[in-house]
Order: sequence, then structure tokens, then C-alpha cells
Amino acid sequence: MKDIIQLLPDSVANQIAAGEVVQRPSSVVKELMENSVDAGATKVQVVVSDGGRTLIQVIDDGKGMSEIDARLAFERHATSKIKSAEDLFSLSTMGFRGEALASIAAVAQVELLTKRPDDELGTNVVISGSVLETQEPVMVPAGSNFKVKNLFYNIPARRKFLKSIQTEFNNIVTEFERVALINCGIEFTLSHNGAEIVSLPPSSFRQRIVNLFGKKINQQLVEVEVTTPIINVKGFVGTPESARKKGVLQYFFVNGRYMRHPYFAKAVNSAFEDIIPQGEQVPFFLCINVDPSRIDVNIHPTKTEIKFEDESDLWKIISAAVREALGRFNAAPSLEFDDDNIPEIPVMDISGGNTAPVAAPRVSYNPGYNPFKNRMPDYRTAGGSWEMMYEDTVDRKPLDLSPFEDLPEVDTPAACNAADDVAFAEEYVPMSQYKGQYILIPVKSGLMWVHQRRAHMRVLFEKYREQMADKPAVSQGLLFPDRLDVTVNEAATIDNVQDELAALGFDISSLGGGSFAINGVPAGIEGLSPVDLLMEIVHGVMDETNGAKTRIDERIALSMAKQVAIVTGQLLSQEEMTTLVDDLFRTSMPSIAPDGSTVVYIMPDKDIERNFSR
Repeated sequence: MKDIIQLLPDSVANQIAAGEVVQRPSSVVKELMENSVDAGATKVQVVVSDGGRTLIQVIDDGKGMSEIDARLAFERHATSKIKSAEDLFSLSTMGFRGEALASIAAVAQVELLTKRPDDELGTNVVISGSVLETQEPVMVPAGSNFKVKNLFYNIPARRKFLKSIQTEFNNIVTEFERVALINCGIEFTLSHNGAEIVSLPPSSFRQRIVNLFGKKINQQLVEVEVTTPIINVKGFVGTPESARKKGVLQYFFVNGRYMRHPYFAKAVNSAFEDIIPQGEQVPFFLCINVDPSRIDVNIHPTKTEIKFEDESDLWKIISAAVREALGRFNAAPSLEFDDDNIPEIPVMDISGGNTAPVAAPRVSYNPGYNPFKNRMPDYRTAGGSWEMMYEDTVDRKPLDLSPFEDLPEVDTPAACNAADDVAFAEEYVPMSQYKGQYILIPVKSGLMWVHQRRAHMRVLFEKYREQMADKPAVSQGLLFPDRLDVTVNEAATIDNVQDELAALGFDISSLGGGSFAINGVPAGIEGLSPVDLLMEIVHGVMDETNGAKTRIDERIALSMAKQVAIVTGQLLSQEEMTTLVDDLFRTSMPSIAPDGSTVVYIMPDKDIERNFSR
């Protein structure tokens, strides 16, 4: 038999390696920005076009490279950061593996212009699909200028799976923020399709947070600082008022490197367990300094996961540091029980000088009192019938149930799945409400339960979707416009869905710097915060990865419907219940809410009768 194992060509091996390092355009931005930081740059410019599909350019004023280094930088495992295996446990730079540039060059057309400050001439290197095309001396400024064009041009399958331009740009902004946030002494700029999106001058850590995420967050930050023999923690956590369910800004940095660590995130959230609503989280920006020999940053290709020694001890230190900061800033109660300076609390003398013994108070009550006596009418005296229970509704006209004919099937044990199931009983009985959550309606096959909030969501969802399609709503102007401060990603999302928001009735204008003025809102949202409503819509759109306009419209309609729909526990009149049920069964899918939950359930007669069979 022939041998079947063979060595892969370098071009194929590089493309396989690129699959781990270069997952999307944002991966390229991350690697190139980290290289600029390692090169000692004081100014870094990031320029992208079409969400990074056609161009990603990173320009820095760092130390640059020689002619030989410029060529070797694109070889696999060529690095200036480590020389032996022991160096892996004393890393202080962002990159170290020597895989990034080789992986990028394997799946894109790359051009590098670089020069060291002391050199007279620089170097121009052009590589496409791991193949060197040209290398020549050129006159260029000191530093490095990387141009990555047509990402995945030679792997159509990978390029096909890229998301929409807006989604890919949002991912680029996320990586840009992670690098720029911790390297606050460096000037960063980000441009997209010729427009400058972010400009960050050198600043303090707190000011960098404000420059990236808006002025509002400055009032919501509590400083955290603790020093121990094994770890130093410094940074900021949000106040309880800053808690939210979506779009929470949470950042860990370890020795200057962004890190994801759900275990440590729970340590921070544990400090807020009793002071914020369940399901909400607070923002945090925490920098952790630890001995490099106590961590392993080589467990993930993107270097965003880190392994620590004694994680349980670090968990306790982080949690205690956050609790101490909250107590110090009166954001949460704090009491040190081992403090010897706590004064002794004197015992109050309530006797007034009277030395007679204190007797327990006596309570008198009437053992024969019946609170239910004469409270309920005796229907047996009302002519021997129960008609007086329905005397307010006997003349009410029954509902028009023609929409029930098209009711779709629902995959539940006793769902309404046939026209006969939802036909009303011959003798009409009015609707009733149960616990402010369900509407009960007798039908031919049993008792129909309608979840009133989900029913309202379905009605509103289809209404808003129609408005965005071809029936724009009327905007209700605000006497005093609301101000909305958002992050770069959120601002880009608002700009991307301006037409859809206008169709719903929002009148929004940009104030620059990530701030917007809400001048008008859709009619019928009285009692809701325009800012909270708009942020719910924005985060819903940001969660949508499809990018197709139809899917984005549905996300917007769903977010609006969830916010505007009646709340659980709201009491409805007979007329309101009738209108809601009529509107529900005029929709395309009355039995399913837009989020996929069940709206209508029928309890069959046989199940009811079985419970009374004995």
C-alpha cells in the first residue's frame, strides 16, 4: 500500500492557521493595532472601508523595521518577542507567536511600508496569498503602514460567511475600543469609508473611558484600587444606578492585555447582588497587574483567555475590592466589624426613673368576630338563579370570531389547532380576566386562555412592521427634547437605522460626539422613557447578526412591542379585552408571540371534566 500521510504546502498550512487567528476583519484590526502598541507608537490611525472587506489600514509612528525584518515578519513563527519556551512565562508584549502577519498575508493582499527612524530609506513589501510579489526601498515616514486589501479574496467560502458591513464594522469598533481603552497614553483615530468616527487624544484612564463611551458615564464611576502581595486591582466600577440588562460595558485587562473571564466577572457582580435588580449588571473597567509567571496567556489563538494560578483567591480579592469601593463611596452599606474605633453604643433608659418591673402589653379581641359575615350576597335568594352574576353583560354582543378560522397549529399539548376548537359556545358568556395576566373565553371545545401581554406584543409587532414597510407613523414632538449619549457602536447603529426609526415616529438629530437629541417620539408611548425605549431598540438591532433589512425591521418591531405592550397585572375592562382579542385574531400568527412564546392555549372539556369525575 502507498503511504497516505503527506506534508501540506506552506500556502495551505498558512490558510489553515489563518482560520484560527483571522476570523473576520476585526481580527486583523486587533492584531495590527497590538503590533503598533508593541512598536512603541505614540499615534495610531485605523482606516477601514466597507466594514473591513476591501481595506484595513493601520498607520503608526513606532520604531519601524529594517529591510530584512520587514520580509521575515511575514514568515510563520517569526517573532522578536520570545527566544525560548521560558520566555512564554514572562511576556510583557501583546503579540508573541509570530502567526498574525503570516496568517493575514495568507488570506489577503497585503502591502507594508516601514522605516526605522535612523534609516534613510524605508522598505515596501507586497504579498498576496503568502506569495511575495515585490520588495523595494522607498521614501516613507518612520514607523509602519500596513494595508490589508480584499480579505479572504482567495477563499470565497470564508468571504461568503462575512456578515453585513454594519455588523463587521461594529466588531471592528469593539476591538478598537479594547486596545485603545487600556493604552490611554497613545493617540488613536478610527475612520470608516472616508469619515472619521473616533478621535482619542492621550489622556488618563478615566478620561479615555469618557471619550469612548460618553460624558454620562463619568458620573457613574466608582474608583477601585487595592494592592496585595499576589495581585493589584485598579480601575472603576459603575454605581448601582448604572445597572442595565443589555449593552453593559465590562472590561478586564491583565498586564495591559484585554481578557474575557466570566469567573472574575461573577466576582464583580456578586458585590451588587442585594442592591440592583436581578438580571441586571453594572459596567466595570478593571486593570489587573499580576506576576507574569503566575499566568498563562498561551491558551487561546486570539490571546483573550488567560489561565491564572489560585483563581479562587483572586476571586475573593476582586469581590472584596469592589465591595470596599462601593462602601467608601456610599454606593452600598459597608461596616468593618474588626474596627476597634467603633464607639460603644449606650443603653437607653426607657423607665423614666421608675424602677417598677415592666409588664407585657395585653391585647383584647372578639373571638366571635367573622370578617366574612354579610360580605358576600346570597345568590340563592336572587330568584333561585345565578343570572345576577352576569347582569352587567347579558346584553353584550358576542365577538366576531371569523379570524379564528385561520388559527395555525401550536406545538403544545392542548393548543388550539382547529377551527372547531375556537368556536364560541352557543350560549355566550362574557370574557373574564385571571390574575391580571390571562383572558379566559369559553369556546366549543373547552376554555381558551389568552396571555394578554403576549397577545398585545403580537398586535403591536405587526403594526410596527407595517409602519416601517409603507405606513409611516406620526411623530409626537417633545416640548423639551431628551438627550441620548451613546457609545461608538451604538451611534453607528442609530445612523444605520435612521429611516426605520423615522417610520416608527422617532425624530432624532445628531449632536456630534456620540450624542443625539430626541425631538419626537411615536404616539401612544406615554409613560415610557424615550431614551430607554430607543436604547432597547438599538441593542436589539446590535444583537441581530443577519444584517438583512427584513430581519433588522423585525428586531426593531419586536423591541418596540416589548416596551410598549401592557404589563403583567394590568386590569382590563370588558371592552378592552374584546378589542385586544379581536385585534389578535386579525394578525397573521395569533397563537405565537413575535419572540416565539405561546399566546393561546385551550383547556379541553375532557380535562376539565376529568377533574370533577370523582
